[in-house]
Amino acid sequence: MQKSNCRFNFLVRIKVIRVLFVALFIGGFSGYTQGEILDQKISLVKENVSIASVLGELETKLNFTIGYSDSAIDISKIVSVNAKEKTLAKILRNLFPSKLYQFKVLGKKLLIYKRPKKYTISGYISEKGSQEYLGSVSIYIPKLNTGTITNDYGFYSLSIPEGNHQILISFVGYKNIKKSIDLTSDITINLNLEPETEYLDEIIINSDQETSKSQITQMSSEKLSPSFFEDIPTILGEKDAIKTLQLLPGVQSGSEGSTGFYVRGGTPDQNLIILDEATVYNSNHLFGIFSIFNGDAIKSVEIFKGGFPARYGGRLSSVVKINTKNGNKEKFAGKANISLISSSLLLEGPIKKGKTSFVISGRRTYADLLLLPLMAKDEKLAYYFTDVNAKLHHVINDKNKLYWSTYYGQDKYRNKTVVENERSKQKILWGNITSTLRWNHEFNNKLFSNTSLIFSNYKFTVSKDDRGGANRSSAFRTSSGINDYGVKFDFNYYPAPNHTFKFGLVSTYHDFTPKEINIRNINEDEIVNTQKIKTVESGIYIEDDWRINDKISIYPGLRFSHFQHKSKGYFKPEMRLSVAYKLYPLLTLKASYARMNQYIHRLSNSGLGLPTDLWVSSTERLKPQLSEQIALGVAKDFKNNIFGLTIEGYYKKMDDIIAFKEGASFAGLESVREITGSIRTVDFVNGITTGKGWAYGTEFLLRKKKGKLTGWLGYTLSWSQRQFEDLNGGKVFNERYDRRHDFSIVGIYKPSKRITISGNWLFASGINYNLPNTLGVAAGNNFPIEDVNNNDNILLFNTEKNNFKGENFHRLDLGIQFHKITKRNRERTWGFSFYNVYARKNPFYYEIASENQSSPNVLYRRYLFQFLPSFNYSLKF
Repeated sequence: MQKSNCRFNFLVRIKVIRVLFVALFIGGFSGYTQGEILDQKISLVKENVSIASVLGELETKLNFTIGYSDSAIDISKIVSVNAKEKTLAKILRNLFPSKLYQFKVLGKKLLIYKRPKKYTISGYISEKGSQEYLGSVSIYIPKLNTGTITNDYGFYSLSIPEGNHQILISFVGYKNIKKSIDLTSDITINLNLEPETEYLDEIIINSDQETSKSQITQMSSEKLSPSFFEDIPTILGEKDAIKTLQLLPGVQSGSEGSTGFYVRGGTPDQNLIILDEATVYNSNHLFGIFSIFNGDAIKSVEIFKGGFPARYGGRLSSVVKINTKNGNKEKFAGKANISLISSSLLLEGPIKKGKTSFVISGRRTYADLLLLPLMAKDEKLAYYFTDVNAKLHHVINDKNKLYWSTYYGQDKYRNKTVVENERSKQKILWGNITSTLRWNHEFNNKLFSNTSLIFSNYKFTVSKDDRGGANRSSAFRTSSGINDYGVKFDFNYYPAPNHTFKFGLVSTYHDFTPKEINIRNINEDEIVNTQKIKTVESGIYIEDDWRINDKISIYPGLRFSHFQHKSKGYFKPEMRLSVAYKLYPLLTLKASYARMNQYIHRLSNSGLGLPTDLWVSSTERLKPQLSEQIALGVAKDFKNNIFGLTIEGYYKKMDDIIAFKEGASFAGLESVREITGSIRTVDFVNGITTGKGWAYGTEFLLRKKKGKLTGWLGYTLSWSQRQFEDLNGGKVFNERYDRRHDFSIVGIYKPSKRITISGNWLFASGINYNLPNTLGVAAGNNFPIEDVNNNDNILLFNTEKNNFKGENFHRLDLGIQFHKITKRNRERTWGFSFYNVYARKNPFYYEIASENQSSPNVLYRRYLFQFLPSFNYSLKF
């Protein structure tokens, strides 16, 4: 049997070698013949004769035949030829000077043919009724099996041969448009898509059916529409885009209720979050329970987990791009929403109909207003958050458009206490401000540009003010923040249907304030310490989405990034590449590689457990972080695009990642003496250690995208490890959020247009914690030690990093919505959600404590939420 198998393998190899040899021989012979004939030199002199006569003379001299179409070539045209020892190629080019004419040799026959002229159709796609520009709309030519999609600003460009064509324009949630054209010159076609009323019965992750996962080169990305995350049950009735992203494979949540997310073994600071081109440095409200993004103002959300396009840089793990609405240019509209803890209002409409529009939305919690009157007079505790989105859009003319968008958001926590004649006031404030001015310009029907002026601010402040008597008054204030001032130029170039070039440059001036501390005491001098770091981060990029043929497409990109701090500069090239090979029409094999650099870093405080984000810069002593990620996967779309399946495996290596050294921290509400001592002796770089990390795993996503029941099943199997010289004795350890298994089921059922039922069930392996497992003796003179439990010099500590694996996390959420169109044609929705239906006590953190000094130490699990019902009411008008 073994001999038979060996002989079979040997014969197969011989046949394969023969086939390859014949193919190479034929390919080489064909190329040689083509070169021999076209490069052959001849002499030919003809005066005032027809092209047919010249071609006949060439056939006689070279002993081969010439083939051509009478409709493509005017053989009666009178020409003159005076060639002395010139190649055939030059003689033919003199006869047919237009580049439309091509020559091809097949054996002993020369073919002369004329390529059809190509013209460009271009324009903008917008929504009928609001004139909101639509991105990712498919423009498809069935006869040519070619097409394109609109960019983020609704612009498209497609060059195709002259003639009669039928164009299909499609976008999920809108009625398809079929348009016939007779293309004889470059034309502009602007179209309005009408919303599809049956869309209430569909929810789709992908932006449109024509660009299904098996049909595009890009991998490791997902795009969400606002209607999607509005239907999923959420905590306290707040619709949250970031919470929805956490339900996707490869995107893991942090602790219970947190909006922090960890992508493919990364950390939250390694996620680049972009709001209308501006970087957002803190995305949390309510100590991380909600994100800052008001769902009513969002137009689209897109996440990249790998295979990053070259236009993005500056972070290691992911890119989350959020675009807000432009505003209705035709009529005034709005939406009001009331939930258990907050209210929001959105207004939009035309300033000048068809030319200028506005949109403004605001949200605020009101728990503080409701609870403050119920609190005791000697202690007042209050917390609330607020955010505002505003945008103006102006159409200057068909080729120039302006956008101005801004965001303001802040969380405020305060605690006032009064005991006799002593008063104490504590405040914690944190928030973001972003503002972007964008100018769209269409140079011609193939070149589109967007120029952006960008401002972004993040600031975190802690203050404490104590007042007692004439000689007892002190105030303490510490803050950290960053201001960004940037300019960005992006260009889209569409030379041919199988090429889409994107290139541009960006430069950002970073103004860091890692520490700013102010201490006042009535009996002492004021102490002020401010640390400033100023840097410049720049990048230039080019990328091309290139469809080589019907089976193979590649997406190469190259980015050069530069970072300057004082006299120290870093210049880093970053290679990006995605490849797709279509095994079958709806089954595609994909691979990608991405190299990323991160020049600014966030240090998470180990003392407060609040958003004490310390953003710091790379310096001459602190290198930028680096990652390299490779991914391999398959994408399968099923008939009629009802189901979609993606399976991806990835491996990511990270270098020069940062962490606090053991015992290091930023700042907290400790004693004034401890704080003043730390600011005078410790620089933030001294408290940081650098190391390396690894992350690898597999992601599985099965989606049902059409019908009354939609949703998905996602699973992630992953590992994430770290190694630092100054942590864990230099040994490799599992990262805190190293979750082996992460599983999610999401379902949305719409039995009618009036009811939406939704649910999701999550399961995740426990995360890692630092728990003390060893008794130690602190320095002191209390020897001999007689009573271990009642001795202040006995300390508990852990000998290994992340030495305790927490319990598994699982939770069921359910929701139901009731929709109704009122007599005034307004849409009213009542929504009810039930968070953690079976009241699972998922761990928030663990601690070792004892009830009293005589009791033994016990491990306690602390949890945050059990069963939590909520409601929300919304009205569109």
